Amino acid sequence: MTTPAIKPVLFVLTSHGAKGDTGQPTGYFLGEVTHPFAVLQGAGIPVEFASIAGGEPPVDGLDLADPVNAKYWNDPAFRSALSSTRRLDDIDPANYSAIFFAGGHGTMWDFPQSAAAQRAIRDIYEHGGVVAAVCHGPSALVNATLSDGSPLVAGKRVAAFTDAEEHAVGLEHVVPFLLSKTLAERGAILQDAPTFSANSVADGRLVTGQNPQSATGVGEKLRDLLQAKTP
Repeated sequence: MTTPAIKPVLFVLTSHGAKGDTGQPTGYFLGEVTHPFAVLQGAGIPVEFASIAGGEPPVDGLDLADPVNAKYWNDPAFRSALSSTRRLDDIDPANYSAIFFAGGHGTMWDFPQSAAAQRAIRDIYEHGGVVAAVCHGPSALVNATLSDGSPLVAGKRVAAFTDAEEHAVGLEHVVPFLLSKTLAERGAILQDAPTFSANSVADGRLVTGQNPQSATGVGEKLRDLLQAKTP
C-alpha cells in the first residue's frame, strides 16, 4: 500500500558521539531508527534523514542479532541515506508531515541545545504535523516551545527514558541532566512503565516512547496519526 498524499517524515539523529568525558562512544541507537522506519516503510510513508551536524552520524546499539537492524544495516540504500544526512539547520520544516527524534545517549548533549530542532518542532506542530520521539529522543522536547513561549510538553502525557532506567545503566552522573525529571519540570505528565518494558504514548499530535523496546509502538502510533489525517 502506498500513501502518496502523506509528506515525508523527517527522522533526526544525534551527531554527538561521546558519553560526556568518559571516553565511551555513543550516538543514535540503531533499533530506534530501524523499527519505526520499518513501520512507516510498510505503510508506504516516505522517510528522510537529518542530523544535527549533517553527514554520517555516530551509531550506538549496533545489534545485528536484531533481524530488523540486520535487514536495514545490510541494505545499501538505507546505509547510503544514513551516511549523508542533511544538516537539520538546512531543512525546511514545511516539507514534512512529521518529525521524529531517534534516541541514543548522544542526543542528551546536542538535541536540547539545537535551535534548529526547536524551530522544526514548533513549525511542524503548529502547522498540524506530528512530533514524535523515543527513549532519549525526547531530549529534543525539553527546550521546545510554542509561539506563545509555553513548553510544548506542558500538560501533555509523555513517555521518555526514565530516571530509574538511567540509574539502571549507570549513567545518571554522566548525562548532563535526567531526562524524565527535566520533562516533568517543563510540565509534562510522565507516563512511566516498568523498567525496560514497551511503552508508547500519543497525546494529540505528540507521540513519545520510553525506551528502545518502545520504538515499534512509536512508529505505529505515528503511522496511525498520519494515515488518519490523509483524505
